[in-house]
Amino acid sequence: MTLLHGQSGRDCLAASAASQRKGLEQKSIGILVQGGTLGSAGSATAMPSKLSLVALAIFVSVTQVVIEASSWWSLGMNNPVQMSEVYIIGAQPLCSQLAGLSQGQKKLCHLYQDHMQYIGEGAKTGIKECQYQFRHRRWNCSTVDNTSVFGRVMQIGSRETAFTYAVSAAGVVNAMSRACREGELSTCGCSRAARPKDLPRDWLWGGCGDNIDYGYRFAKEFVDARERERIHSKGSYESARTLMNLHNNEAGRRTVYNLADVACKCHGVSGSCSLKTCWLQLADFRKVGDALKEKYDSAAAMKLNSRGKLVQVNSRFNTPTTQDLVYIDPSPDYCVRNESTGSLGTQGRLCNKTSEGMDGCELMCCGRGYDQFKTVQTERCHCKFHWCCYVKCKKCTEIVDQFVCK
Repeated sequence: MTLLHGQSGRDCLAASAASQRKGLEQKSIGILVQGGTLGSAGSATAMPSKLSLVALAIFVSVTQVVIEASSWWSLGMNNPVQMSEVYIIGAQPLCSQLAGLSQGQKKLCHLYQDHMQYIGEGAKTGIKECQYQFRHRRWNCSTVDNTSVFGRVMQIGSRETAFTYAVSAAGVVNAMSRACREGELSTCGCSRAARPKDLPRDWLWGGCGDNIDYGYRFAKEFVDARERERIHSKGSYESARTLMNLHNNEAGRRTVYNLADVACKCHGVSGSCSLKTCWLQLADFRKVGDALKEKYDSAAAMKLNSRGKLVQVNSRFNTPTTQDLVYIDPSPDYCVRNESTGSLGTQGRLCNKTSEGMDGCELMCCGRGYDQFKTVQTERCHCKFHWCCYVKCKKCTEIVDQFVCK
């Protein structure tokens, strides 16, 4: 599907983002001027000046740690934005209650408070899809009990991190586009996508399609805001990580865009389908997750060149497109628990004794072996339909063998 270019909502969002970047530039200049004034003082104030600069450096480093430890992904967890009684249009406290938002994201929150519930839904969708796609892997997209959501493992620019950024950005596009169609947002409505050229002439183009154009634009402004407001020195690891995050965010959004397709409904006497009405519709999000998982498996290893751009480590491979995933760090060892990398290890994970894949006990348990135990499972069985109109089932129990990594 060709990327659409919007006009009305985009101008307002772009202006908001530009204003935020300008504010950050002014704040940075203010710090530099203050530092220069302290440094130019006489000998009597030299020591206080140095102490002040040290204190400022400590404050900036601590602030950076806090920023790295929190994320907008926390909107997808148990968060006030999900509680309808907290959501009130024009209520400023809402945005201040949301942990993990950068300054730019908070400004967008104040401007578009009715959007925040769907940002949270998008984050939740992305987290669930991540956990589904990696349910049989050593790293299974586990969440931790803080605002970082995934813990320290996201501080490593690995291919797992690349997938997480992409699928969460895709989740926001999905949720926002659908919210527009359902009339939940004040600034958008049904899709205004142009009629496809290959649609038969006697088919009607209308209905109320998912507004993927608006969903894409708002997701781009909101999700990318944190990365774009950071200022890092050219050639630093932090600048490479920012470029990586922005690339993978875009890959997730474009995957949703490209998988959207035309849906049609028949009209006519006795289902004759003499007339069809068609509209633009999002693909099932499982299809988006499957596509991104394929991109994860073929993700490209990148590095910074002398011009501060990301280039492939191995130039013999094809250059990754905007829809491919990229990473800059090798994945950590997910076999054992490691507090410094954030790996939770695979001890205690269920494995499949008969499988030779990643969910098999040999690979999942990293050669440490496994324990076997028996468990009782209860499920519905012998279900019968009764007129009219209900289904009655019996409960059956069975003892099954399960295997857990040592």
